Amino acid sequence: MRIQPSILSADFANMQRDVERIASADGVHVDVMDNHFVPNLTFGPQMVEAVQRVSPIPLDVHLMIEDADRWAPGYAELGVFSVTFHAEASTDPVALARRIRHLGARASIALKPGTPVEPYLELLPEFDQVLVMTVEPGFGGQSFMADMMPKLRTLRAAAERHGIDLWLQVDGGIALDTIGIAAEAGADTFVAGSAVYGAADVEAAIAELRAAAAASHAH
Repeated sequence: MRIQPSILSADFANMQRDVERIASADGVHVDVMDNHFVPNLTFGPQMVEAVQRVSPIPLDVHLMIEDADRWAPGYAELGVFSVTFHAEASTDPVALARRIRHLGARASIALKPGTPVEPYLELLPEFDQVLVMTVEPGFGGQSFMADMMPKLRTLRAAAERHGIDLWLQVDGGIALDTIGIAAEAGADTFVAGSAVYGAADVEAAIAELRAAAAASHAH
């Protein structure tokens, strides 16, 4: 069970401190937003490169940007662990995933709540991870959408059918009361923002989330 706190909930003026505070997590979830694909603007490659320089744990970069085919490879070139692009923002997701892998990063595809999973089921071996958004992407602090769980179950079953080690990530509204629901449906990688950075004890929050996910994980 992997916990990846989202720095969308961190203090941007104290980014190095806030990344070091989550050193016990499995990765840093870095939300790149372009104000076009989603109605919010965060940061671009310069900030990702700066976080990569100071982070004690791997960077999981989530690109909520248009024209992913053009821009995503540049993030892989920064040496990050994983690059996630949106299915809705790519004209050729398989070619893009292959390019990302070729550049040495894990390739991950994200699906917005309204995007069906079926067109991607036969393509799963091309990806290292699928991110099922459990909120509409763009802003932190939204409520978890439990009706996305069938998508996770479908993906987990398809990954088993393909015989691949596919990470299933969820992002949006993940907290102690929701992480078990997602784990039970087959998720194994969890993005949490306010549930970690809003806690009095960040390390304890990460440990509690991990334990809650492990207790509910589908066997």
